[in-house]
Amino acid sequence: MNSKERFTDRVDHYVKYRPGYPKEAIDYLYETVGFASHSEIADIGAGTGIFTKLLLERCSHVTAVEPNEAMREYAEQMLQGDPNFRAAAGSAEMTGLPDGSVDFIVCAQAFHWFDLAAAQTEFRRILRAGGKVVLVWNSRLTVGTPFLTEYEKLLHTYGTDYAAVNHRNISQDHLTAFFQHGSFQAARFSNRQIFDYDGLKGRLLSSSYSPQAGHQNYIPMMSELRKLFDRNEQDGKVFFDYETEVYWGGI
Repeated sequence: MNSKERFTDRVDHYVKYRPGYPKEAIDYLYETVGFASHSEIADIGAGTGIFTKLLLERCSHVTAVEPNEAMREYAEQMLQGDPNFRAAAGSAEMTGLPDGSVDFIVCAQAFHWFDLAAAQTEFRRILRAGGKVVLVWNSRLTVGTPFLTEYEKLLHTYGTDYAAVNHRNISQDHLTAFFQHGSFQAARFSNRQIFDYDGLKGRLLSSSYSPQAGHQNYIPMMSELRKLFDRNEQDGKVFFDYETEVYWGGI
């Protein structure tokens, strides 16, 4: 499937069940990376505007660049009342933004979908002198509790192409090669979601590699998810733990 269309029929689940980002990570952008209330920021692969909204709350000027029409329209409906917000129907490889027009580029949960060479060229074009690129992922922990380990096994067993599109395929070498030599920096923060069974099911179905109703893997996956939840729930809840990863530097 074209990566730009993978989430078209998952917008509702994406909005309801995807994690936000910890305050400590956003503070880091403003206190260490250099974001400010007057900054011009391009949120590339902005999706439904989850990260864009956090930047607007700090009074930054944000252009949400998103190629998927359904996701972009949701962001526009949610954020159109903010005078510092605008949306653009572009991609990482062709943003449509003017040369040297932004102070910072942020890519939250999106960089692994990009053509890295083309994105690097485009980012260099739209950044102002001294501008920085920030890559952010909520990286779900796959070990540490039986639930986390079993959920990861579930994805490998029933997911349509989980191994191929997992953002962990972006290696340290890919990251350091993308950034200007000597400028690459990283920080990590804890993040967590707490789900009842319906929330866990919604979180699973928000992922593009999760089979949908009608696929041969859908019924067995849902059956195993129910068993997984029942084995691991505590007072009717399970815990989705993440490490929010922030990588940044010049390009």
